[in-house]
Amino acid sequence: MNLDEFIKNFADVFDDTDASEITADTIFQDLDEWGSLINMSVIAMAKTKYGKTITGKEIRSCETVAELKALVESK
Repeated sequence: MNLDEFIKNFADVFDDTDASEITADTIFQDLDEWGSLINMSVIAMAKTKYGKTITGKEIRSCETVAELKALVESK
């Protein structure tokens, strides 16, 4: 799984957050737009793009986008 591709797919779930604001080191839960709907969209993105099932609790255990990518890869 390519990091740049993962960041792009992750950024695509946001409507109002500019993709340039999202990097591997972004603390995604601090983004203004982050909330339960985006959380669900990330779960759906992991399933549709990567065939991986993750939970909201697992997402909450991650801090950065890179950690989230590692979580998805570990499934």
